[in-house]
Amino acid sequence: MTSSEQPPEPHGHEHGHEYGPEHGHGHSHAHGHGPAAPVSRHLRKVIAAVLIPFATAVVVGLVVLWPGATPGHERTGVGFDRQTEQGEVVSVEHVDCKDVNAAQVPPTGDTSTPQGREAVNGQQGQCAKATVEVTTGQDKGRRFVEVVQPDAPRQLHEGQGVVVAYAPDAPRDLQYSVTDVNRKVPIAVLAGIFALAVVIVGRMRGVMALIALAISFLVLTLFILPAILEGSNPLVVAVVGSSAIMLIALYMCHGLSARTSVAVLGTLVSLLLIGLLGSVFIDWASLSGNTDDNTGLIHGLYPQIDMSGLLLAGIIIGSLGVLDDVTVTQTSAVWELHQADPGMGPRRLYRAAIRIGRDHIASVVNTLVLAYAGAALPLLLLFSIAQSSVGTVANSELVAEEIVRTLVGSIGLVASVPITTALAALVVSADRPGPEAAKAGAGRGGRAAGGGGRRRRAK
Repeated sequence: MTSSEQPPEPHGHEHGHEYGPEHGHGHSHAHGHGPAAPVSRHLRKVIAAVLIPFATAVVVGLVVLWPGATPGHERTGVGFDRQTEQGEVVSVEHVDCKDVNAAQVPPTGDTSTPQGREAVNGQQGQCAKATVEVTTGQDKGRRFVEVVQPDAPRQLHEGQGVVVAYAPDAPRDLQYSVTDVNRKVPIAVLAGIFALAVVIVGRMRGVMALIALAISFLVLTLFILPAILEGSNPLVVAVVGSSAIMLIALYMCHGLSARTSVAVLGTLVSLLLIGLLGSVFIDWASLSGNTDDNTGLIHGLYPQIDMSGLLLAGIIIGSLGVLDDVTVTQTSAVWELHQADPGMGPRRLYRAAIRIGRDHIASVVNTLVLAYAGAALPLLLLFSIAQSSVGTVANSELVAEEIVRTLVGSIGLVASVPITTALAALVVSADRPGPEAAKAGAGRGGRAAGGGGRRRRAK
């Protein structure tokens, strides 16, 4: 008996993609990565009863803490607090360094100090004498000369875009100086390549991820940063802003479903744990949050900002992105395990999913630690040059701040795995589909059995 003797089947999506031999693999892939099966109405009500008050509190927090205009201040001309304009290198002339650096030689000719040796070395070789034209601002078209030493890490070339600092109180010939190069074009090209790669691989999900990323930056720049500058508590601002980013990003990227809601709950509990641990250990370790020129400048300009609170806010915001990844992965694992074997109880589901989570923990914690270590590599190199002991290095506030940041974030990440897995196992096991869903499941099972019989007879 051949398959041609069977009555023709309708060319529906379910049959053709679920049981057709030429589409079997394609359906398996889509089904494994598609939306989760809907849960019962009762369970949806329970999840909504938890999340709606939380989302309402976030919206109220945004409204109450929403900043007005950023407080003004008088520019100090130090670090990033300088007035800058755009410029372009018009021409570069190579001259003898003796002709442009003569005034730097110590009157005594002493070369025993680093300053003296640097001054003498500055007279050797060919220096670049660059003519720079200001291209923006009130002095557009004005030109000035910038001398670049031969051993300078940044050399200038003709046609190069640069960033120039303006000091209105300085003598006219010294009002403008080159502070950096213009990197807008390469950064824009790299961002375009990133967006294209995300869309090609992720398709519609990738588009939604990019939109969520843009919204996250808007929340950061329009709410979190101005609210902190206005004097609001950095911890409260970070919690409200991070919660808003979490809700928007997760629901936009993964859909409005019970699965996503469980990931939101797991992320929220983990963020609260990170905030609690961070607050305790920042206070216990007496970390001021004012450890470098940038934080010192912020404290000088806005003394009302709580710098230790700013440090804690940074820990919470920095941990959010990795937390989203962990909680979504664990929730998806529990849902897929339940779909593969609906008879699994919450304990079996938890034990099976936590095995996946342990592998995730190992990779994520290692990633987080290496990311912080990579960012602090120049600082660690300085300690190595000074031949400081490990204890001395770890005790310094600069490094202790990074240690607390890394370990508090890692503890939150580790805790998010069992927390989210337990929540997902309880939710999906407590689901009791209604009669219509049960009949639909039975109908699918019957068709599957029939399809299998037809394949066996065809053989």
